[in-house]
Amino acid sequence: MQNRLRGRTLTAIVETGAALLADKVVVIIGGTSGLGLSATKACAAAGAKVVAVGLPGEDAASLADPLLADACLFATGDARDPATAESAVAEALKKFGGFHALYHVAGGSGRAHGDGPLDQLTDDGWKFSVDLNLTTVFNSNRAAARQFLKQGTGGAVLNITSVLAFFPSPTYFATHAYAAAKAGVIGMTRAAAAHYAPKNIRFNAISPALVDTPMAARAVNDPAIQKFIRTKQPLDGGRVGRAQDLDAAVVFLLSDAARFVTGQVLSVDGGWSVSDGQVPA
Repeated sequence: MQNRLRGRTLTAIVETGAALLADKVVVIIGGTSGLGLSATKACAAAGAKVVAVGLPGEDAASLADPLLADACLFATGDARDPATAESAVAEALKKFGGFHALYHVAGGSGRAHGDGPLDQLTDDGWKFSVDLNLTTVFNSNRAAARQFLKQGTGGAVLNITSVLAFFPSPTYFATHAYAAAKAGVIGMTRAAAAHYAPKNIRFNAISPALVDTPMAARAVNDPAIQKFIRTKQPLDGGRVGRAQDLDAAVVFLLSDAARFVTGQVLSVDGGWSVSDGQVPA
């Protein structure tokens, strides 16, 4: 009986997947490029209204998509400024009449600013990486938690971390401030999940490996790293991830289908976290 019930539930989710976010209003911080833009499209396709926040100029191509023009409001702002997330939540309430979920994607590499192995890591590299990859998450998560508490409705928060937070790769990805910041995202996500569960506010995270985004251009275009990825991310022929590989997980974790899921970190990594990976000689 239990197996049959589970089968029906899964079938229902699959059959109604296109509407998993119907009547939901989602704010995506970093939603106008890379992983975030792909998620913006996926959430809109799943029925959500989306406020997508990004840097100036990133939304030009997105606005040409008729689906996004109808379902999305594009806003510009720096995620390091606490007012950016607060304004995005306010815009969601004003434009679409509600706020149900937050997806934080904004972040990036601090390599060009001095991030690297600990003995080479500069003060500026540390501050830049932590501000961009952890403080921004604090800003958006705090804004979401405050609004959910004010509404008394519960809600969903989803953060992006990285496999480098708990499965390092010293040869090609030795940016220790970035790894520390992404580990901090996990710690904050789980702490918040525990604290706010009685209020029905869920906090989860997604942990990708190497994905083809503007941020990852250095690694994606390096022949040695490409060869490494064939054994480190062996799924689907051993390839670099695509932004769309995360979309189904994003939609699920933001939706009511995940109403009993909180405090979890889901690796969408092509097998990175369970594979040795062979560094070319």
